[in-house]
Amino acid sequence: QVQLVESGGGLVQAGGSLRLSCAASGRTFSRYPMGWFRQAPGKEREFVAGIGASGGNTGYGDFVKGRFTISRDNAKNTVYLQMNSLKPEDTAIYYCAAVGRDSGGYYRFSGSYHYWGQGTQVTVSS
Repeated sequence: QVQLVESGGGLVQAGGSLRLSCAASGRTFSRYPMGWFRQAPGKEREFVAGIGASGGNTGYGDFVKGRFTISRDNAKNTVYLQMNSLKPEDTAIYYCAAVGRDSGGYYRFSGSYHYWGQGTQVTVSS
């Protein structure tokens, strides 16, 4: 069982930055791919970024366009999402997720993830 707790959300002006963190419980964190998703009101949950178990493989949603960076520190059981050049359309609840099996790759499909955090609100004002 893996428990995920996100932090770092908040209110920021357009063009600003935020760094989200996701702290994971469990000894097997370092073996699991991780991902960030987001969901805005009235919209479907969408893939933001994913990272393989070792951190060597990463991928991003098309809308990111070089603004976000996902990383992980397996010694701290934590995955991060650095978000720069934020736009009002980035406003959403951001969720951290873990794939509950060993893999070096990352996953874009939400159905591939077994564990989810409660989410953290990110609001970008214009």
